[in-house]
Amino acid sequence: MARAQVMSSFWRGVRDGIPFLMVIAPFGTLFGVIATEAGLNVFETLGFSVVVIAGAAQFTAIQLMSENTPVVVVLVSALAVNLRMAMYSASITPHLGPLPLWKRAFVAYFLVDQTYAGAALEYEKRPDMGLAEKFSYFMGIAMPICPPWYVFTLLGAYVGEAIPAELGLDFALPIAFIAMIAPALRTGAHRAAALTATLAALGCAWLPWNLGLIVAALAGMVVGAEVERRTQR
Repeated sequence: MARAQVMSSFWRGVRDGIPFLMVIAPFGTLFGVIATEAGLNVFETLGFSVVVIAGAAQFTAIQLMSENTPVVVVLVSALAVNLRMAMYSASITPHLGPLPLWKRAFVAYFLVDQTYAGAALEYEKRPDMGLAEKFSYFMGIAMPICPPWYVFTLLGAYVGEAIPAELGLDFALPIAFIAMIAPALRTGAHRAAALTATLAALGCAWLPWNLGLIVAALAGMVVGAEVERRTQR
């Protein structure tokens, strides 16, 4: 019975992850196209996605690298974009933290925006899930998201400039983030952080090397933390 419940959780995760393919497909293809246009070969482009597996950070790094930005700035910018992963990790640790080390390694590697959003909502909706079921669900939702990311990156690298610009693939990133972030803005601290980061990013767009993203991320976190502190008091 327990094994059946674990497998049921896995396939439920797969089912819940399939709709994300509508974002992963154009987004991964677009990255493959942009990476090859920036000078990476097919192997380097695929390796980038396999090793980093963080779309927003990958796009940021490729853009800065194509502008001959200093390596330190590229790394700091990519890390700033991925600071949200630290918050994802802290949020999901109460659910998956007791797992063995090798399983936590899989969770850490596959912890991206879509897997976190889906898993967090599922754990909240089903508080009675056991540890094995939670891990099984997480791996299930990762299957239609992460491996296809590699496949579509490879497809984009091969297709390259044959994809017409009017397809508007560059809209995949903002649409994906809006769809995932908007429902999660449940508290005043969340909304304050999002609004502050948005305004700061727009106001600092003139800064070179995408430094406005770093400023916006830091400003959003500071304001969100302060609003939460005052609310709790």
